Amino acid sequence: MTREEDPMSRHAAEAAHRLITNGAGRIHLVEQGRGPMVLLLHGFPESWYAWRRQLPALASAGYRAVAIDVRGYGRSAHPADVSAYRMRELVEDNLAVVRGLGERHTVVVGHDWGAGIAANSALLHPEVFRAVGLLSVPYAPRGGPRPSEVFAATGGPGEEFYVSYFQQPGRAEAEIEPDVRGWLAGFYAALSGDTMPGPDDPDPHFVAPGATLRERFPARAADARPRWLSEDDLDVYAAEFERTGLTGALNRYRNMDRDWADLADLDGAPLTQPSLFLGGARDPSTTWLADAVAAFPTTLPRLLSFHLLKGCGHWIQQERPAEVNRLLLEWLALLPG
Repeated sequence: MTREEDPMSRHAAEAAHRLITNGAGRIHLVEQGRGPMVLLLHGFPESWYAWRRQLPALASAGYRAVAIDVRGYGRSAHPADVSAYRMRELVEDNLAVVRGLGERHTVVVGHDWGAGIAANSALLHPEVFRAVGLLSVPYAPRGGPRPSEVFAATGGPGEEFYVSYFQQPGRAEAEIEPDVRGWLAGFYAALSGDTMPGPDDPDPHFVAPGATLRERFPARAADARPRWLSEDDLDVYAAEFERTGLTGALNRYRNMDRDWADLADLDGAPLTQPSLFLGGARDPSTTWLADAVAAFPTTLPRLLSFHLLKGCGHWIQQERPAEVNRLLLEWLALLPG
């Protein structure tokens, strides 16, 4: 494990950037504070930087906060093989981080895709991941039809769901990479509580025949950014994806059928660790998965904290950092030592 100097360190004062090596390559992480470990996993299309408001808050409260670049993002490894991004591989990365930092166990908190990675980490290694926090995407046990079949049937006539649109290597990249900064600005705006399209506007989660996803983004996104997204913040995200491209990030979506097969032994399994769910009341991920939320008494039998933040969209810890920090710390205080 080596310490690394980073020009972005000005955005996370007193935080240390490190690289940990495992069998697949390197894992880049940012850590701050001392105490019980809390591992933070970001979603698409973000990086460790999505947790910039949580790292100092957790550190100040006496925790060792660790935010990683998930495989395929930022300074972590970007394997060429699409199958290298399957869920079990990402869980192994999390284990490598815990062990590489000399810890025996950790609380794991994930947002968006990070929520799914956090849940599966806890399912596969309950002795290491002792509690689970899920942001924006609720836990839904493995089961049902093959995911690609579900996504193909999602949407109205002539519309393609974004997850299906992401499946073919190179297709979404051809849309995004000529203007990474503009695409990210539009995507963030489309799912933010203060800038998302209205109920009568075309849904930005779907693609019309022969069109692109960005054609559904809010028309004003280039001029009126979400309140949480400063020019500097957008610069950080854009610079990382302009350097790495989007393929590594998109490859997570391209493994959902592999995960469905790989995790057959977890079919219907509840998460039995103490858990937390925080969602945005305006986030489609929460409303679409309302059945998963309704099943929490069965799927999350030790759910200690559940909150939907009024007016909030998908980027919950960035849109409402103070509220998320308060709720996260209150939940952590409930956990057994």
